[in-house]
Amino acid sequence: MTDAADHQASNDYQGPDRVFSGVQPTGSLHLGNYLGALKKFARLQHDHDCLFCIVDLHAITMPVDRAKLADQTRHIAAAFLAAGVDPNKAGVYAQSAVPAHAELAWYFNCVARMGWVQRMTQFKDKSGKNAEAASVGLFTYPVLQAADILAFKATHVPVGEDQKQHLELSRDIAAKFNRDFGEPAGAPNFFPLPEPLIQGLNGNRAGARIMSLRDGTKKMSKSDPSDASRINLTDDADMIARKIRKAKTDTGEMPVTVEAMEGRPEIANLVGIYAALADIPDQVVLDRHQGSQFGPFKTALAEVAVEALRPVSDLMRRYLSDPDELDRIMARSADAAREISEPVMADVRHIIGFHGSRAS
Repeated sequence: MTDAADHQASNDYQGPDRVFSGVQPTGSLHLGNYLGALKKFARLQHDHDCLFCIVDLHAITMPVDRAKLADQTRHIAAAFLAAGVDPNKAGVYAQSAVPAHAELAWYFNCVARMGWVQRMTQFKDKSGKNAEAASVGLFTYPVLQAADILAFKATHVPVGEDQKQHLELSRDIAAKFNRDFGEPAGAPNFFPLPEPLIQGLNGNRAGARIMSLRDGTKKMSKSDPSDASRINLTDDADMIARKIRKAKTDTGEMPVTVEAMEGRPEIANLVGIYAALADIPDQVVLDRHQGSQFGPFKTALAEVAVEALRPVSDLMRRYLSDPDELDRIMARSADAAREISEPVMADVRHIIGFHGSRAS
């Protein structure tokens, strides 16, 4: 992406390992979010210092219903908590409550190069054919992502395939800041170069990428106009079973081996969902259902899904019924996040050389 000097930048940062991840408060979270992210976040908190952010500043880069934004933010927080994230171990807070995100984003806008950001594919995907009418915020979205991570000197970021490019930009920005403001300011390794954190669920390919129930070639998405394409975390047992029964399959038989699922995206997706929810390898699922018709297999999958998601859905509904408690939890986490970010920002201002700034 950048010049050779950036790619050769060392990652000699000495500091605590910290994991950062953010989720936009748009739409309802679904099974793919749970298996691909939330369930893994709950595991990470036991071994890492973790910050989980509801990125409402990112949400407004596209048109948003401001009357719903606060409730959607609570919805995401409830999902984190229901999935097992303990707010006493890991922060769960709204991005807009911590000023460091926006402040550092401006500094990074002045460090990042236009050519770097122009190569980001997300702007092209979201702006479509009318890029000139898109917000500047949508264009600089990846720079804000870099600020999200580095305001806390996070060292690791859980990423999927579609986010690797943005993490590489974060590393480039960190490296250029370190180089530009290194000597004589004394900060050649001020920011870490964040590393991708890729966690599988029992070695299953589908645990990281759950596909649409209506089209096995497309990722399950909260923006899909068809609600039947996804299992929402707030769906009740009857709705989950109904969606699985109607999930698309092909005209073949249940495969016997993982290799036999090649070229059969819909059945591979359903087998992967079963495996991820039961926390078993795909092949074990196939062994259990050899010779089965799709109907009985879907019934078994529905039972597994309902049983696995019931405690999550119940907890989500409980949290959502008490918005004041959610607000208190997020406020405490935001306070803790500011305690981490404010000394970082004091150092950044000092390193850049702003009048009246001093190191923390």
